[in-house]
Amino acid sequence: MPIISREYRDLDLNFTIHPNTKTINVLDSDQAIIRSVRNLLLTQYYEKPFHPEIGSDVTSYLFEPADPEIQDALKDEILRVINNFEPRVSMRRVDVRVDPDNNGVYVTLVFYIVGQARAKTVEIFLERNR
Repeated sequence: MPIISREYRDLDLNFTIHPNTKTINVLDSDQAIIRSVRNLLLTQYYEKPFHPEIGSDVTSYLFEPADPEIQDALKDEILRVINNFEPRVSMRRVDVRVDPDNNGVYVTLVFYIVGQARAKTVEIFLERNR
């Protein structure tokens, strides 16, 4: 079965301005999906208007003691959120590494974007914010 490539686009939520066109930059393909995955992990329940089911408990795990059970629960929550709400990716692996000196967690995601043959590896630092 041939792999069908798709083009995905999204607005750059940093609202940076393109120097030539003076419009908001657009994220293409991989960067748009990576941004979407990151936003899903950081979105809490009831934060998205009219869709209270979209969200995760990822940020609440950051305030728990860094023991193996919490790390496994964090991995499971990350997999659940991405598998349920981001149909453009197929998850392969999630690694969680606690960094107590910086009060956060490094999350390494390995996934395939649907329609692409090469796996993407993304590292996201989740920090405790009050």
